[in-house]
Amino acid sequence: MISPNAMSPILTIPPLENGDKLTRHEFERRYHAMPNLKKAELIEGVVYVASPVRAKQHGKPHARIMTWLGTYEAATPGLEALDNTTVLLDTDNEPQPDALLRIEIGGQSRINKDDYVEGAPELIVEIAASSASYDLHEKLKVYRRNQVQEYLIWRVYDHQFDWFRLQQGEYIQLQPNADNIICSQIFPGLWLDKTALLGGDLGKVLTIVQQGLASPEHEDFISRLSS
Repeated sequence: MISPNAMSPILTIPPLENGDKLTRHEFERRYHAMPNLKKAELIEGVVYVASPVRAKQHGKPHARIMTWLGTYEAATPGLEALDNTTVLLDTDNEPQPDALLRIEIGGQSRINKDDYVEGAPELIVEIAASSASYDLHEKLKVYRRNQVQEYLIWRVYDHQFDWFRLQQGEYIQLQPNADNIICSQIFPGLWLDKTALLGGDLGKVLTIVQQGLASPEHEDFISRLSS
């Protein structure tokens, strides 16, 4: 006699594949079944699985962005900078941005019981290969619709850095001031020397952000965060 258990089919969870069209629930089910997978995203219901990370194309730019944001976070109590963290935006979108900066209390997002970011962080940074990347197309639309206030894209092959600010439902690209510095409109004192960043001069990048941290605008921002 054959045991009923022996006749039961073996149920397996399919792996995530680029281009899969899934619900967020099914995306999460498959992602959790692949513990060795480092990065996968659901953008407009479509799965994107990241390729292995190259040093100069992604690793180095990513490290410099985290150093810049971390410097600002360290001097601004009430903020949180996160690296490669899953963000639950809506039923069709679960990105894993390269970097983000969020207001911890009273901001647009929260950390849920599963330790994921839920809601739109105020600022997101993505490291993209070029203008052909989905970071500058599908993701931009998703972040705009979900009210990410500032969206920064470092296009490594193009040697360009785009900084968008949400205004009346549209992204407007911020331009450097007379000193060639881009200043965040959401995070006072978060200043960036675009030329220094693209030229690999991390020392100057940090010098400029320290100047921003010493500005009256940043001091006022700290007071507002603590009130």
